[in-house]
Amino acid sequence: MNHTLVMEFVLVSFSRSLLLLRLHALLFTFIYLVAFLENSAIILLTLLDQHLHTPMYFFLRHLSFLDLCLISATLPKSILNSLTLKDSISFLGCAVQLFVVIMMDSSEVGILTAMSCDRYVAICRPLHYETIMSRGVCIQLLVISWVSGGALGILYSAATFSLTFCGSNKIHQFFCDVPALLKLTCSEEFTTIDISMAIGICYAFACLVCIVVSYGYIFSTVLKIPSRQSQSKAFSTCLPHLFVVSTFLLTGAVAYLKPAADAPSLIDLLVSMFYSVVPPTLNPIIYCLRNKDIKLALSKVLGNVRNSGVMKQ
Repeated sequence: MNHTLVMEFVLVSFSRSLLLLRLHALLFTFIYLVAFLENSAIILLTLLDQHLHTPMYFFLRHLSFLDLCLISATLPKSILNSLTLKDSISFLGCAVQLFVVIMMDSSEVGILTAMSCDRYVAICRPLHYETIMSRGVCIQLLVISWVSGGALGILYSAATFSLTFCGSNKIHQFFCDVPALLKLTCSEEFTTIDISMAIGICYAFACLVCIVVSYGYIFSTVLKIPSRQSQSKAFSTCLPHLFVVSTFLLTGAVAYLKPAADAPSLIDLLVSMFYSVVPPTLNPIIYCLRNKDIKLALSKVLGNVRNSGVMKQ
């Protein structure tokens, strides 16, 4: 049977209405700018302020960098398509986008796991914190996260694009993602994808176990603290982190493990946004909204900018 090989893909359009497309571009542009400013601010603050040169902010800085890369891999292309009324993405562009999304998502899971370990040591073994969470250990955890993410990115991308794509080239998603791409293949063997999925599940499950065990010890230790105020402070620090991790892993699992729909589904689009768009936008708010150190560092920077402006006048 003859097939026409796919040389480019078409990303799903949210609407055929010109007005709705402009509103979509405006909304995604606003979300992207907010995420860009938030994550850039955290990166700069944790670099410039000496008081933020601790393991906790070391991981937070790299989490912000990952979030920045993740949202930059998906939203700008979607915004551009809405503005130019073009839905296409090249075969190579799709492969690169898929690689970056998988790499950033997988590395972020690793960083979130490292952050949970950091909170465990800080709360459960405070006297040994500086010894255990040394700079060398932090760098090792960071390297493991990046290497794991890069390996999974290469594995998933190679496995997906080793398949033959023919016939329809319309991806039912606003960016190139594995489940949506699998609906377009005419290949009958999925061994490489199955292996990739198995490795990805094992990686995510191992990280989840580390996080659950860490927070199990953390909550057990916190409940033994006699002071209600100290308990409240510890829970306010840990619960948002646990919420972020749970949402991130759950939506990722739903997107990759459930059968892909034959037609565009609003649920599929919402789920994909929860692991590709929402984390980069909400992570800075969740981790820094009630963080006194970040607020103090920001006020210092704004104060210095204001003072320098006055002096120039």
